[in-house]
Amino acid sequence: MAIRTFTAVLHKEEDIYVAECPEVGMVSQGYTIEEAIANLKEATELYLEEFPLPEVARPLMTTFDAIVYA
Repeated sequence: MAIRTFTAVLHKEEDIYVAECPEVGMVSQGYTIEEAIANLKEATELYLEEFPLPEVARPLMTTFDAIVYA
């Protein structure tokens, strides 16, 4: 057993938060950010029990600005 760090990407849809783990492809949700992350963690751990991932480098993540013509 080992502890690995994964990414959680969150966005709000109406009254819930949707959390996605891009490294694994898991998605979960919750009424708060904390609940969404906790649900994503649980779903990811259960998935990885059955389908372990090989050790890979952690992805880099950043943001950028783009001009949007409305």
